[in-house]
Amino acid sequence: MSSSLVEKIKSLAGEIALREGCLLYDLEFLEAGSRTLRVFIDREPGGASLDDCVNVSRGLNLALDVDDLIPGGKYDLEVSTPGLERKLTQMWHFERAVGEMVQIKYESGEVNRTVKGKVLEAAGDVVKVEEGKGEVLVPFGKILKAKMIFSGAESKGPKKGPKKKAPSKKR
Repeated sequence: MSSSLVEKIKSLAGEIALREGCLLYDLEFLEAGSRTLRVFIDREPGGASLDDCVNVSRGLNLALDVDDLIPGGKYDLEVSTPGLERKLTQMWHFERAVGEMVQIKYESGEVNRTVKGKVLEAAGDVVKVEEGKGEVLVPFGKILKAKMIFSGAESKGPKKGPKKKAPSKKR
């Protein structure tokens, strides 16, 4: 799919998400085996709900069918939230992740490096990450891959013990 068509679909998905009180977080079109359009939405505060995903999916599905934007006919549309360990691909993703734990793989000279730590600042074209007792400045243009890291330590939910295997039924 051409980049101009992807941008047109992003624009349409962004408008529909906004109409539903959400924002378009990311979008990807996969053509490995079956064709899938994945749309990720979010909402502040607290994140998008299942109802938000359903409403955006209905609206986008209708708009895509009316405008016949995806060539070749059959495809699957998936609308969901980006999840706890969401990918960070845009500078505004890092701006929203200030104070959160992240893992960033980036180019540093001739080698690739990985930094894990808390985002202290995201401004201009630099992401400042606290790693251990130091700070690492990562140029946004050098980032190869980045995601938020979910740490269950802050979770207030019940602690999980070892997984228990369900008893098998014998016939």
